[in-house]
Amino acid sequence: MSGGPAVALQAQQPASPYLALWNRLTAFDPVDLDVAGHTLVKATLMRITLHVVHADDHPAMHAAMQPTLRAARLGDARFTVSGLRAADADALLPELLEFADRPRTAAEVEAWLGARLGVPPKGVWWALRSFAPLLHTPTGGGPWSFGSRPSYVAGTSPASGGEDTPDAHLRTLVRRYLEGFGPASVADVAQFALVRRSRVQDALKALSGVLERLEGPGGTELFDVPGAPLPAGDTPAPPRLMAMWDSILLAYADRSRVIPPDYRKLVARSNGDVLPTLLVDGYVAGVWRPVEGGIEATAFHRLSAETWEGLAAEARSLVPLLADREPRAYRRHDRWWATLPGAEVRVLPG
Repeated sequence: MSGGPAVALQAQQPASPYLALWNRLTAFDPVDLDVAGHTLVKATLMRITLHVVHADDHPAMHAAMQPTLRAARLGDARFTVSGLRAADADALLPELLEFADRPRTAAEVEAWLGARLGVPPKGVWWALRSFAPLLHTPTGGGPWSFGSRPSYVAGTSPASGGEDTPDAHLRTLVRRYLEGFGPASVADVAQFALVRRSRVQDALKALSGVLERLEGPGGTELFDVPGAPLPAGDTPAPPRLMAMWDSILLAYADRSRVIPPDYRKLVARSNGDVLPTLLVDGYVAGVWRPVEGGIEATAFHRLSAETWEGLAAEARSLVPLLADREPRAYRRHDRWWATLPGAEVRVLPG
């Protein structure tokens, strides 16, 4: 297992949640994710990107992310060019959520907004779909639960009672994050969620009675949930074929915990794409993509015969999963491979 799925699964690309769970769960059956129904939901959350989370967690996570989501969208020229203000967007929300009481396509929402506002709706919808409590609905009829052309439906609000503020709900997000990626620092949590460090510090302070404190490299203060496993540093980490945008690559402020600095720009591309990677001994060692005949693995440095055997075993497990759904998943990102260096390139058959 590489990075727990307790907090969220990165989900910009439809195949990625499946591959993330395939990496983390023994005998993962993709049908289990197909039929998850409303148990798992997809929405814009951490880092203003798409994630799949448990339905019970979404209201609190969405509330926790409101300051970030609103600031990123309501101050952007794509929204302000409409002439609307933040207060106008807020006033629209109740009607929008009522309209989205059943799944609505982006085109349907834009048409509704255009008739309602009398201004070009595209930038307004771009903002609203990020910070409104909207969920992507399963599309069906394709290889993955959530296709590339989403429909949207109104989500639920956090349960009443207790403190109902973004900072109070951030504590839930922080605890979920630590369950998946602890031990971690204030900077790690802030980087993963894209929230201010001061908010993270306040959340950790409020949770001080239920979290463990540890000392990391250089005396950095780390936090973790009680009783979480802490494998020894020499615990073997089997080779893995990680999903595109896998959360383990984005979970820490110091990305060198997983990605060697020399490889970071090779994996995280200029437009924000984070390529599917080879994980060797817990570190990124290259990238992979499905090709005709199996999995093409590009290693950035030479790998041992034992490592190649482990990657070949992973390919034999992954290829049948993709073959039943989308044999060339991630194909639209193939352009990045033209300039990638490769100390070794092998096609691993399925």
